[in-house]
Amino acid sequence: MFNDPLFIVVAVACVSVLIILLIGIGGFAKGGDFNRKHANRIMRYRVAAQFVAVVLILLFVFFRRMGGA
Repeated sequence: MFNDPLFIVVAVACVSVLIILLIGIGGFAKGGDFNRKHANRIMRYRVAAQFVAVVLILLFVFFRRMGGA
């Protein structure tokens, strides 16, 4: 499974969602000016990254069921 390029792309997408989520949680915990300026933007980035990750996961499952590997 680790030699499947689509699996690697899915893993990178999931890790990027995690990183964006941690940045958002850190900003929320810190509060202050950073949170006021960037909280909504970080939330939108997270939602977009989650959408991409879910689509990639669905593509991965679809191609695996079709006999792609």
